Amino acid sequence: MEKYIIAAGFVKNINYFKEMKLTEIKNRFGLDLSVFGDEERAEKKFDFVVRADKMIYGIETNFYTGHGSKLNETARSYKMLYQEAQRIDGFKLVWITDGIGWTSAKDNLRETFNVMETVYNINDLEKGLLTSLLTGN
Repeated sequence: MEKYIIAAGFVKNINYFKEMKLTEIKNRFGLDLSVFGDEERAEKKFDFVVRADKMIYGIETNFYTGHGSKLNETARSYKMLYQEAQRIDGFKLVWITDGIGWTSAKDNLRETFNVMETVYNINDLEKGLLTSLLTGN
């Protein structure tokens, strides 16, 4: 994942960050993401946070090699997170997911894909779709 962010022209700890907590995002960018949780519970952490010209992207990544109910719950969870994120000006949630495990949970993934405009897989990254999203090109 990180190589795609770097290829888009972003620099670690300058305009992209790994495993960034909500409080770190608030302190660095002044962006209140409390809709995703609070400090009293286990604080939400994004796999990557990218600061682009006009938007901050919270990127979540996962890869599933096996089947199971976790995939269905994951798809529902990201759909809900995305809907919450839409209420925050200047922030967009991106979900990168892939793996053979999704063949058994296609319906749930499709349902999330129909709601969430920023769901990508490895093939999408290879085609440069993440670069287009992050840079506007």
